Amino acid sequence: MQKWVRFFAERGHDVYLATFNETSQIEDVKVRKLRYFSKVVYPFRILTVRKAVKEINPDILHAHYVSHYGVYGALAGFKPFVVSAWGSDVFIDPKKSMVKKYFVKYALKKADLVTTDSVSSMKTIVDFGVDEEKVKLIVHGVDLKLFHPVENSEEFKKELCMPQNYQVVISTRNLEPVYDVGTLIRAIPYVVDECPSTYFLIVGGGTLRHHLEELACELGVAESVRFVGSVSNREMPKFLGASDIFVSTSLSDTRSVSLFEAMANGLPVVVTDLDGNKECVKEGVNGFLFPKGDFKALAEKIIYLLRDEDTRRGFGSVNRNYVEKKGSYEEEMGKMEKLYKELVEAYKI
Repeated sequence: MQKWVRFFAERGHDVYLATFNETSQIEDVKVRKLRYFSKVVYPFRILTVRKAVKEINPDILHAHYVSHYGVYGALAGFKPFVVSAWGSDVFIDPKKSMVKKYFVKYALKKADLVTTDSVSSMKTIVDFGVDEEKVKLIVHGVDLKLFHPVENSEEFKKELCMPQNYQVVISTRNLEPVYDVGTLIRAIPYVVDECPSTYFLIVGGGTLRHHLEELACELGVAESVRFVGSVSNREMPKFLGASDIFVSTSLSDTRSVSLFEAMANGLPVVVTDLDGNKECVKEGVNGFLFPKGDFKALAEKIIYLLRDEDTRRGFGSVNRNYVEKKGSYEEEMGKMEKLYKELVEAYKI
């Protein structure tokens, strides 16, 4: 979200970020912290959003994450209204209850424009009864100048105080249930048994960190794992540059930014066999897919890549080329800027 608003602020637009979440100040972006009432007084949240929108009086209201901010944005009654689907908000949340499903459909239908970053999520949105013409594919791409292959990963390993001459497997997903990082932790004993000189970087914060650290201890692999916590987007290339293989164990995804960042860094990838992942990862061409939750299958894929440097390099090269063609953040946000302008002009008529 911060990358998104920063891009348009740097392009000279007046950008306001209204959020219930805690966030640091962003250069040239006017951050407005909204008061988060409990569920018991849910209507007051809506009133808080409506008040903020009325006071800011923007040219466009754009809500991200359909089942949360998308609903508040729709109920604000402002036009033109844009909503972006990020994945679980259309894949998982509508299945939790009929009420959730109703509000997701309501927010999508109220929007003048819907964006999402995968073909699979586009199909899901259209299946909710949304006009296909107003659903656009905008990939959450990466800064190709910041994320790129490195020549000597040992330098990064030394800088990060990591074991030298070890091969490194990295996960950069948050430590929350939907990302199922526990599956990676459970795969580690099988990997280090076959490839002892392997180290695992777990980058990302979340509510499950303590549980996952305890799991690593219980499995006897704590010395092979480093929990880094959250890192900034500008620090991430350093960790990817120190790594040899990227893993994502997510249970729900569109085209994740984490995956694109790893691909841009020229890493081979092992990811869950989700439709969103299948759009950019082809089995045996630029990575491997494995069934959700199957830690033994994941271990087998990792071991294969650890033992075959030529395959790792080949997958990594294909991945970099793919992101250069289909994952440039600059180009994707340029498309979004054009859509914004068209929408504003349409409402002036």
